[in-house]
Amino acid sequence: MAKDKPVKPPKIDIGIDKDTRARIAQGLSRLLADEYTLYLKTHNFHWNVTGPMFNTLHLMFEQQYLEAATAVDLVAERIRALGFPAPGTYKQYAALSSIEEVDGVPEWREMVAQLVKGHETCVRTAREIFPLVDEAHDEPSADLLTQRMQVHEKTAWMLRSLLE
Repeated sequence: MAKDKPVKPPKIDIGIDKDTRARIAQGLSRLLADEYTLYLKTHNFHWNVTGPMFNTLHLMFEQQYLEAATAVDLVAERIRALGFPAPGTYKQYAALSSIEEVDGVPEWREMVAQLVKGHETCVRTAREIFPLVDEAHDEPSADLLTQRMQVHEKTAWMLRSLLE
């Protein structure tokens, strides 16, 4: 029986050179780390929230971490489409993320305040990448970043409203 020769995959030829794709993937990796860290923090708060706002926050946090679970997949898949491995370990996320982890279980107001900061951090990270993506005419990445900024800005506003 003849063995099949391995087929070398074709080079990526999407109109963006490899170095630019690498820089975009690096930026998206930072966003992925922020998104995943925020997902984990939100899920933690969902499990551990107490107090008079329990039901409202428990349900709100659940909606937010479910949305975030989808988002991390979209960001990781975009990194892969650009031809690079997506980070996927806690160690990588800790090195790449700008979002601070929390020790212990804060009271509900502090949970909300920390999530506002986390969502705003994701917006800033996405915004930092945008000029490079725009210059490269990388519309799929630009669309992803725009959608993520929109979700995070709206979520931060809704959370801030709970503290007014």
